[in-house]
Amino acid sequence: MADRKIYGTFFGNEKYPVEWASEAEKDLMWFYDDLHCPNPISPMYFSVGGWWGPTCKYFYKRFGVGGSDWIAKKIGGYVYTAVVPPTTEADKVPAMFDYYNAVMPVYAETFIKQWDNEYVPELKAIANKMISFDFEGSSMGAAMIHLEDCLDWQERAFRIHWILNYAQAQASGEFNAIYQEAVGPIDEDYTLITVSPDDRNWDSLRDAWKIKEEICADAGMKAYWLNNDVEAIMKGLAGVKGGAKLQEKINAYAEEYGWKPLWTHEYIYKLWVEDPTPIYEAIKGYIASDYNYTAQINACHKAQAEAITRARARIKDESLRAKFDNKLDINMKMLPLTPNHHFYIDQAIYAHMRIMFLGIADKLVKAGKLDDREDIFMLTYDELRAGAFSNYDLKSKAAKARAEMEKAATQTPRYWYGTVDEWQLHEEIYKQILWGYPEVFFKTLEIEKEEANQGQIKVLKAIPGSAGVVEGTARVVTSPKEFNQLKKGDIMVCRMTNPGWIISFSKISGLVTDTGGALSHPAVVSREFGIPCVVGTTRATQIIKTGDK
Repeated sequence: MADRKIYGTFFGNEKYPVEWASEAEKDLMWFYDDLHCPNPISPMYFSVGGWWGPTCKYFYKRFGVGGSDWIAKKIGGYVYTAVVPPTTEADKVPAMFDYYNAVMPVYAETFIKQWDNEYVPELKAIANKMISFDFEGSSMGAAMIHLEDCLDWQERAFRIHWILNYAQAQASGEFNAIYQEAVGPIDEDYTLITVSPDDRNWDSLRDAWKIKEEICADAGMKAYWLNNDVEAIMKGLAGVKGGAKLQEKINAYAEEYGWKPLWTHEYIYKLWVEDPTPIYEAIKGYIASDYNYTAQINACHKAQAEAITRARARIKDESLRAKFDNKLDINMKMLPLTPNHHFYIDQAIYAHMRIMFLGIADKLVKAGKLDDREDIFMLTYDELRAGAFSNYDLKSKAAKARAEMEKAATQTPRYWYGTVDEWQLHEEIYKQILWGYPEVFFKTLEIEKEEANQGQIKVLKAIPGSAGVVEGTARVVTSPKEFNQLKKGDIMVCRMTNPGWIISFSKISGLVTDTGGALSHPAVVSREFGIPCVVGTTRATQIIKTGDK
């Protein structure tokens, strides 16, 4: 269009080479998905769709607005995604918004019952079917057919994911609107109200705390945990008085909450149920810090209840009170869906997919087609199928891909490529609420200008994630392996958090992330824990050093 406003373009250079499939690709804005996939992505995860696969096209079709597709491109080994603008014919646009505005309030009001009564049982059944297959006793042909079934089930799970996402967004948007109409501008009370005080995250913290309390009730057992490192505890616990029963409880905890890795949106990372080291580290940390779950959850409930009371007291127009209470009630019921859909979909489905792939990998190792079962993730979907029944060289493909991933890990990815226009920057909603655009885009321009002038960035600009003021010692955390370095009261500085990082929140007093928007994981969980947080700094992990005050 002649009047299309372009804010910037970048199609690659010697430092950041890009292979473009078409001019149409170059005309989209491709942004780095550090929210879900901050690390170099495996060939298998990328090739079977990840979160951005056919389900995104489905949800734009189902709801009729917001875009027409959400696609992915691998650049420099990392995932970049692009939202394709809507293709609705001009004469139908107003009517489609009428449709959207008519059906969405129904989603907001009725979805939670469907989630509890239909979708959660379905998701549990899908996860169980993925891993209940008899890989050892079945032929490779049967195993590959099971793989195809699992890919269908994964797609089904993420169709549910997007229905939930839009239903919850509607409930949140309706409460946001009535809050501003009845109470006033969005403020700290609104932030405190829109926190989930009852969900699977809190359940996991409660049950780990119960194990911690049992340990602390036995002076000898407490001393054993405090005086040994995690590796020694895991090896020797069964031989300590009362240790075998305690180990059974930890194993049960892992079975309930351990279907997740420390990086959720991938297949390559070991699950807690495979290696419970993070669980033992969390429990040991709770003992050392005397973590008090009851005090924390009660504080969360108290702060929320008080914020609701203050907000209701500020309603001047009594005709709006009933509507406020109705939208508040709906939104409160929907709040747990953010952590709970992570638990049942993002974490559990990908985790069970990993175990399914490893079942096939074991057959390939036994047949001499792979050296290591983990190498299956270094193959693409089509490479796996090509090598399952032929002499196609899977080993060399896996070795090459692993080397490429290791090389990519040494590079710092750019934040965006392609063409940034008005719609992509200011109208497409997901980049704003989850990735912190347009602020992130303009920060990258400032950074590039500073670097070109050989200047040093002295001030970090960020997006508010959770209200509050705190002073403390910075602890830069580049991976979950460094959680044990966190000390009580540290301010954690990291690229991004995800559900696997929840165990670190009981220690820290503040959080600073490179990426994210107001509804990203670090912002939402920080509000739940009452921790001050800023997100979307773009460079905090490069500028702030461990030990800085």
